[in-house]
Amino acid sequence: MDRLAFEDRGYILSTSESPGGRGINASRVIHCFGGKTLALATAGGETGNQFESLAQDIDFPLELVRTAAETRTNLTITDKQGLTVKLNEQGPVITARELERVAAAVEKHLPKATWFMICGSLPPGVPSHFYKDIIELAQKRKVPTMLDTDGDALLHGLEASPTVVSPNQQEAERLLNRALITRTHLIDAVQRIHGMGAEAVVLSLGSRGAMARSGTDIVEAVPPRIDAVCPIGAGDALAAAFTWAMSQGKHFIDAVRWGVAAGTASAKLPGVTYANLAQTREVYAQVEMKFIS
Repeated sequence: MDRLAFEDRGYILSTSESPGGRGINASRVIHCFGGKTLALATAGGETGNQFESLAQDIDFPLELVRTAAETRTNLTITDKQGLTVKLNEQGPVITARELERVAAAVEKHLPKATWFMICGSLPPGVPSHFYKDIIELAQKRKVPTMLDTDGDALLHGLEASPTVVSPNQQEAERLLNRALITRTHLIDAVQRIHGMGAEAVVLSLGSRGAMARSGTDIVEAVPPRIDAVCPIGAGDALAAAFTWAMSQGKHFIDAVRWGVAAGTASAKLPGVTYANLAQTREVYAQVEMKFIS
């Protein structure tokens, strides 16, 4: 849009369509960084066919589990000043049989996996413990897991002790049922979430970076100030770049720094666009790491 304003007219300057979802977005980032991924997603109905057609243009492997219900369509509207509105459909109902096929696809590929990212909200009708179940599948194969979700799926996922969880501030507030306002609140939040079962926590804070805990270490990653053009997807970039760094054998604290750098670099770009490795490396050098005792 040229501009977004309540009770006034705006004009559409351009439109585009692409296959999306947190898992697809994570694959885009990791592939752009030189990593290898396999994305698993569901697709159904006419919009599912459209999703599959658009996915032919992506340059990383994608495996689809077909469903009867229509794939959802999400809408992101952004203007030239960087103001962004994201509108998501709730998503299709996934049947128990279809869900079994999703779990079977996960289990089939786990033996070759170095990390397993579980990304996005659960569709209507999917039991809230589903992510817990597939985390336990990964644990049997000794595959580390990154859980990036919200609500009851996050609450029950924590029961399986995932390797890392990466909620944003709003997701953490819903999980803990309290507002997170001060720095002390944020430190307390990562400690509480760590105590709920996660081996490590990366709390994404948008333009303020991230607060993270692994073991007894608590670290704050503070990015440089930027003129954000479109912050939508920055959290996906953070989780993906963090996982990429961990898969490269980097230390947890350094991986947090890479994640914040990728999220910040992506927010500088127009639309839902993800920074490449060179753009991320430039911001990485400017991310300040603060250790909290």
